Amino acid sequence: MKFNFKTILFWSVSLILMLSAYMYQKITGPTYPVKGYITVNNKEYKYKLPRTSDEDEFQKVELNIPDKSVTATFIWQKYLSYDSLTYQKMERQGDKLIAKIPHQQPAGKVQYDIVLQTNDGNEIKLTDEPVILRYKGKVPNLILLPHILFMFFAFWLSVRTGMEAVAKRDNLYKLTLWTTVLLAIGGIILGPIVQKYAFDAYWTGWPFGHDLTDNKLFAALVMWAIALWKIYKNRNDRKWAIIAAVVTLAVFIVPHSLFGSEIDYTKIHKP
Repeated sequence: MKFNFKTILFWSVSLILMLSAYMYQKITGPTYPVKGYITVNNKEYKYKLPRTSDEDEFQKVELNIPDKSVTATFIWQKYLSYDSLTYQKMERQGDKLIAKIPHQQPAGKVQYDIVLQTNDGNEIKLTDEPVILRYKGKVPNLILLPHILFMFFAFWLSVRTGMEAVAKRDNLYKLTLWTTVLLAIGGIILGPIVQKYAFDAYWTGWPFGHDLTDNKLFAALVMWAIALWKIYKNRNDRKWAIIAAVVTLAVFIVPHSLFGSEIDYTKIHKP
């Protein structure tokens, strides 16, 4: 493969497109922390509330509000359950107000609200809707990091291969092959292992469940397998690589963990 100016340009543009899609997916996903600003006693404070946890004992929720006259009540319950709301006063530790949520089993969720109180009797609800926090098991770095790297390079190669097809260049089959291989290793081999550690299930997509992460990965891999076979038979059948790249980019933009594993306690514990 000759790395001339056009080749370097294609690799650079495909990397920028992939990273842009990744950032969009990340900030729109259901596990991305809830961020915002709240004004209390005429002063603005920034907050960041967790929506995913792999802590073994307690998940901390912290607010950095140095104003000692401000207190807060933390209100939570298991998500999709008949449990009553639990009210607890957030503990002040220096400039921070801290609440602790007991550990839940993987795929269990809790929903929580925070209400701030000022010394003049005003109450301020931090968020309009309850924040939903999902628990997962710890994934060893020896499994998680290779999974992330393989998926990173697979999506990068996907965009790059699509550009190769559009430009009618000579390395389409080789790039299609590597895209398919990396996607299979990162998603179909390492992905289920990561899922097993995190949620005690290897696969929760079709036909066993509705996990969108599993389903979109499966869709992308099927399209690349078709593209690989078509281009293997006919090196000029470039449209399949373009279709596979477009499908992969589209499913990659869909937020990670959307419709992911969750426990419905209402089906386990009846009122």
